[in-house]
Amino acid sequence: MRLPDGLPAEIDLSRPSAARVYDYFLGGAHNFEIDRRLAEQIAGMTPNLAETMRAGRAFLRRAVRMLVAEGIDQFLDIGSGIPTVGNVHEVAQAANPEARIGYVDIDPVAVAHSRSILAGNPYTTVIHADLREPERILAEAVASGVIDLGRPVAVLLAGVVHFIPDADRPAEILATLRAATVPGSYLLISHSTHEDQPPEMLDAQRLSARTSTEITLRSRAEITAFFGDFTLVEPGLVHMPLWRPDSPSEVPADPERLGAFGGVGRNDGRAG
Repeated sequence: MRLPDGLPAEIDLSRPSAARVYDYFLGGAHNFEIDRRLAEQIAGMTPNLAETMRAGRAFLRRAVRMLVAEGIDQFLDIGSGIPTVGNVHEVAQAANPEARIGYVDIDPVAVAHSRSILAGNPYTTVIHADLREPERILAEAVASGVIDLGRPVAVLLAGVVHFIPDADRPAEILATLRAATVPGSYLLISHSTHEDQPPEMLDAQRLSARTSTEITLRSRAEITAFFGDFTLVEPGLVHMPLWRPDSPSEVPADPERLGAFGGVGRNDGRAG
């Protein structure tokens, strides 16, 4: 397939990209036949994976709308992947055209696609960095001129912390990010869990369609601890479809089977 106009030449179409596979599952247009073939293979092994991904994206959209309504006009989206249909900048800028978004991802393919998609959008920046380097992420976000840490910001960690094993001290990473925010800021986390899951689903969740890194499944208590002293807003940390659904019809009969919790915490000035 011909590369879309403006897409960097370094993007390799001979190999599938985890970021583009994720884009395909979400209904995006930034994927190719080689990515779609791999996606279908993964879907055959993990039938509800696409539904889980879509539920995660729906949770993120609902939360971003809530945050804009609360006056947040800048977002630092770490582990963003390709900013495909309905992503943070589209949702936030639909409500506030001057909302600012810093996208961060470790995948160079995701970064290249993102920079191509967002070219000409002055209120966005794309940073190539690893969540394990929170100080660097914060410094580059500020240096870009898009993010001002002297004002309230929403730090978004949607489906990314579970890629950080305990050996890499995720609690310290989260503490660094929280400490960089001022009161009135928010932290969003969605994270895969082993709670309420049958054994076959635990096996399936460990097959990540986003990277080759094994997922670390954590309990509700462990995920809650990542919010530190931030105040969880209602309804707290819940299975993703249960977080402020737009209508009851959006909530499946068994939301726990999607295997992930989601929540949003607010910095009320006592975070640590």
